[in-house]
Amino acid sequence: MSNLEKATFAGGCFWCMVKPFDEFPGIHQVVSGYSGGHTENPTYEEVSTDTTGHREVVQITFNPEVFPYEKLLEIFWRNIDPTDAGGQFHDRGEHYKTAIYYHSEEQRELAEVSKRNLEESGKFDKQIVTDILPAKTFYPAESGHQDYYKKNPFHYNRYYEGSGRKDFTESKWKVSKNEDELREKLTAIQYEVTQNNGTERPFQNEFYSNEDEGIYVDIVSGEPLFSSKDQYDAGCGWPSFTRPISHYHITDKLDQSHGMIRTEVRSKYGDSHLGHVFNDGPKEEGGLRYCINSAALKFIRKDDLEKEGYGEYKVMFEE
Repeated sequence: MSNLEKATFAGGCFWCMVKPFDEFPGIHQVVSGYSGGHTENPTYEEVSTDTTGHREVVQITFNPEVFPYEKLLEIFWRNIDPTDAGGQFHDRGEHYKTAIYYHSEEQRELAEVSKRNLEESGKFDKQIVTDILPAKTFYPAESGHQDYYKKNPFHYNRYYEGSGRKDFTESKWKVSKNEDELREKLTAIQYEVTQNNGTERPFQNEFYSNEDEGIYVDIVSGEPLFSSKDQYDAGCGWPSFTRPISHYHITDKLDQSHGMIRTEVRSKYGDSHLGHVFNDGPKEEGGLRYCINSAALKFIRKDDLEKEGYGEYKVMFEE
């Protein structure tokens, strides 16, 4: 497709930089690899010696008309420590340093603006040291490093947490909450569900039988969570989905309350309690059932997506 473009980001270990981009509309491919150096066709072992000049990167093939480059930059910044000049988190060395490799003058300008905006935001106390460099030859990494979060989810999650990346990025970007403001913004049941891990009544909630087309976002943070395309009637009385729009905005947590062992579902940045995920969903759709409280959700109809700032999701509803 002629309208597809490339974006290349170095964000430390490439295992952790695929999932953030992987499932959004307009993203056609995310490949782990090496770039920025002088050695041709380097191996993982060679790059790890810091003698090739390469950094670990992900290269994204995307449709800018659906998912603009600015949104890729936003995701990139939210998944790194841009003040670390010696690597990323527990991973040290030149090949773990961060960079934006631009493929056009437009990308360079957008990257510079986004970096400047981040500096001026006051989000970080230290200087932003992420490099902005012209793209060089990209070398795909070995097959074992591709889609690592899917192939080795247990080890990926241990590494993502153990490296310090998870705690750092989520603490930096979590929505700042003021109890009084939240109580004013939310209804009583919305507050009870999202902030106190409550559960609304089955069959007596807003969206359990919704048949309109659109997406559901977190009532607190506005994060895009679920699509009506993946909603089905599970007979339980709560909105049920076979999958989230992107696992990037969803976090799972062990829940041992009420004498049961369940998997709680929360939003990544809003940290809102959403519901639970079970293994009794439609087998042909992967076997999962995301049982979600209506009170945790805001529904954006497909005709309102552009107006509400979710225009990139319109493509999900095009024939």
